[in-house]
Amino acid sequence: MSTRTWVITAVAAVVIVAAGAFVWSGRGKESTDDAQVEAQVTPIAARVGGMVQAAPVADNQRVDAAAVLVQLDPRDFELAVEHARAELADAEAAAAAAQANVPIVAATATGGVSTARGGVAQAQAGIAEAEQTVVAARSREATARARVREAEANAVKAARDVERLQPLLAKDEISQQQYDAAVATANAARAAVDSATAQEQEAHAGIQAAESRVHQAQAGGEQAAAQLQTAQTAPQQVAATKARAAAADAHVMQLRATLKQAELNLEHATVKAPAGGVVSRKSVEPGQVIQPGQPLMTIVTLDPVWITANFKETQLEHIRPGQRVTVKVDAYGGRALTGKVDSIAAATGARFSLLPPENASGNFVKVVQRVPVKIVLDQGQDQQKLLRPGMSVTPTVHTQ
Repeated sequence: MSTRTWVITAVAAVVIVAAGAFVWSGRGKESTDDAQVEAQVTPIAARVGGMVQAAPVADNQRVDAAAVLVQLDPRDFELAVEHARAELADAEAAAAAAQANVPIVAATATGGVSTARGGVAQAQAGIAEAEQTVVAARSREATARARVREAEANAVKAARDVERLQPLLAKDEISQQQYDAAVATANAARAAVDSATAQEQEAHAGIQAAESRVHQAQAGGEQAAAQLQTAQTAPQQVAATKARAAAADAHVMQLRATLKQAELNLEHATVKAPAGGVVSRKSVEPGQVIQPGQPLMTIVTLDPVWITANFKETQLEHIRPGQRVTVKVDAYGGRALTGKVDSIAAATGARFSLLPPENASGNFVKVVQRVPVKIVLDQGQDQQKLLRPGMSVTPTVHTQ
């Protein structure tokens, strides 16, 4: 065998051995270079508007949780809190007065009903008494009228007796004493007529007075009935008073909410870091007027960080959560870190894109899809916080 043949045979053997070693070393492993470091990136925005009083942080500065990032001018918010407190105090006083008025109105309304009913009963008794007085007065008038007729008859008789005795006295057929007695009797009869007439007039006046009292009593009865009808609206009055008290309480609750909102706005005038991390993309300076929702900066939390590896769908057959992973970081000369598979995404990356592919359109070209796989690193491997979101890494999953 020639030397050339020996060389070709040796090279072929080396290639075969190298290929076999490569294939053997790749068994039980899945690797990808489409992987990046991920971390929590929190945009910081203003919840209230105002003038920036201070912004005591700078880009790439490390901050702790609850550190002050931006301070707005608090004076407007403090005035709003004081105004809300004053309105709340006034509403609470009005509500207390409204609540205190409820039992007063209830007691007054109940007493008014009892008083009105007593007034109606009293008026009805007065009407009955006045009507009895009218009856009695009419009876007295009838008696007096009868006496007048009797007195007038006696007077007529006495006057005629005088007229008959006067000729007899002229003829001396009767004595002067008899004539004088007849004259006295006639005078007495006329006086009796006058007296009976006066009594009749007095009785008639009594009737008129009694009828006037009846009318007055009836008017009083109507007034008492009207007062009773008004007093019987006591439940409605009490209900209206309770409704006003409830409305006052509701107004108090509304102003309490307004006060809490004002206090919350005052609290939001101080923008604090939601978590520890590094300040990035700062876009706010003192003296600037900002609006609610305006982005101010971003806080990047460097602990914990994780890896998002986009494996081809053909590589997922043997990848499972919990498998060991070796991660090489491009930025630090291929420094190797260890971790494990945490979870596999529920859909491919294309499904989360802004314009997902529409395969039903008919223009279908089969493309191997990639599925995001979350890899968490073991504790204590990045104590200096050197890993940054977006860095490229090459993870290798040990499937066996």
